[in-house]
Amino acid sequence: MSTPWMIDIHTHLFPDWVQANRWEYVKRDKVFKEIYGNEKARMVTAKETIEAMNDQEVARSVVFGFPWKDQGINQNHNDYILDAAKEFPDRLIPFACLNPLAPGAPEETIRCIERGAKGVGEIAFYDRIIDEEVIDHLRPIMETLRDARLPFLIHTNEPIGHIYPGKSMKGLKEIELLVKNFPENVIILAHWGGGILFYELMKEIKALFNHVYYDTAASPYLYQPEIFKIAGEVIGFERILMGSDFPLLRPQRYYQQATSVLENEEIVRGICRENALHLFKRLEIL
Repeated sequence: MSTPWMIDIHTHLFPDWVQANRWEYVKRDKVFKEIYGNEKARMVTAKETIEAMNDQEVARSVVFGFPWKDQGINQNHNDYILDAAKEFPDRLIPFACLNPLAPGAPEETIRCIERGAKGVGEIAFYDRIIDEEVIDHLRPIMETLRDARLPFLIHTNEPIGHIYPGKSMKGLKEIELLVKNFPENVIILAHWGGGILFYELMKEIKALFNHVYYDTAASPYLYQPEIFKIAGEVIGFERILMGSDFPLLRPQRYYQQATSVLENEEIVRGICRENALHLFKRLEIL
């Protein structure tokens, strides 16, 4: 077995008590039902993730839960994530996941950071658009992250194409609104930012997105491998971060896709490791 070396910045963990009671939580959260209401939708614990990381040559993974509508469930899930990171401190990097629209979200952000969270994510607004009301709820959370120099990772998806569980945002203007309101925050746009990266060919968007990074989560399901090359040419390869969305897909799929179109192994290693390493060291997360 090869020595683990990759850094995966998009991994979901679920505690035993969610997995054992899937159908109870399906009843309690309609978005969870949409995504995990099929028994084939896999969930993994921290120990299962570590085993997969060893198999997939992943040295470290950013781990988070699910943006439950019920903030009480989020708190319990966050505690599981934070405890798992303490159990595997050299392997797991914990992010806090929460519902920004629920009472106590800013306080939950602070609580998790004080317990060791290294960022917030994957935040998602599956059943509504990002508008000024959402921005107002996000403001204290983003201010806390800005002051702590920690990243914010948000679910995005392409506004066209087929519908699938978890597909939400209807337009790219919502992402622009988010970045415009929080230009000093480090923001990671999941799933290639829903394609907004191509608009960085516009000078104003390029300047606005100065602190924005893109992860590759679900890329094999959505895009041809050429996106690794084309995206790098548009935004710069150093702003692409390998995120697998594990257990949806395994990290090696992304390495193989990137290698198939990028002849430069140094660029591939940047996407799969060095870019995240440099970002996290700059933010003093690692």
